[in-house]
Amino acid sequence: MNQVYLGLGSNMGDREQYLLQAIGLLEESKNIKIKNVSSIYETAPIGYLDQGAFLNMAVEIETPLAPLPLLEQTSRIENTLNRKREIHWGPRTIDVDLLLFNQEIIHEEKLTVPHPRMAERAFVLVPLMEIAPELYLPGKGKIKELLSCCPGKEGVLLKNAFPVIK
Repeated sequence: MNQVYLGLGSNMGDREQYLLQAIGLLEESKNIKIKNVSSIYETAPIGYLDQGAFLNMAVEIETPLAPLPLLEQTSRIENTLNRKREIHWGPRTIDVDLLLFNQEIIHEEKLTVPHPRMAERAFVLVPLMEIAPELYLPGKGKIKELLSCCPGKEGVLLKNAFPVIK
């Protein structure tokens, strides 16, 4: 079994409902077992700023799937929930990112793991810290240490203090 951490985000429509639907679709998959889910956090957009605030969370799963078939599965979830890729870092109904896959470093044409830039993104580190405070990011260090020097963590606001699933 592979231990995987996913980052979920939404900033269009009923953002919380999109996160819940994505979790539901992950649960329905026969090859994915949800182990832990963070609270939901609200954050301002980065990169492309002319868009609404995001809701973000982290999900820990176990799966027998290899990285690329798992990426295909998460892409199908995004497509099912009407994800459109029109503006780089632009608005989206749902984003399901593979953050970590075991402790592997993967460089494929369609997939880079650990997720690029996650060590500098408080909206990724804060939810991860909640569910896996001792987690190690290969080549970078412990999530706890990365978060302590990460800019913008004060802008990651708790939206839903209770995990959806535990």
